[in-house]
Amino acid sequence: MIIKAPLSSEKAIRLMESENKLVFIVDKKATKNLIKTELESMFQVKVKNVNTLIGPDAKKRAYVTFSDETPAIDLATKLELM
Repeated sequence: MIIKAPLSSEKAIRLMESENKLVFIVDKKATKNLIKTELESMFQVKVKNVNTLIGPDAKKRAYVTFSDETPAIDLATKLELM
């Protein structure tokens, strides 16, 4: 499984509200295209962009920007982050 868990930190919530983004912890070997494809098929959403980052805790995070017709808050509610 590529996507391990959604992240619900203060920064992640702020990004969700201001930039329509969600943050996920993903597998270290996951590529941006794999992350995008899996999210689109799992949740039937439109992904605009994926940025990845390996943090100081050695976990890979994916910052996923959703298209305008897919509000990140709706998906966060579905994932029980809100």
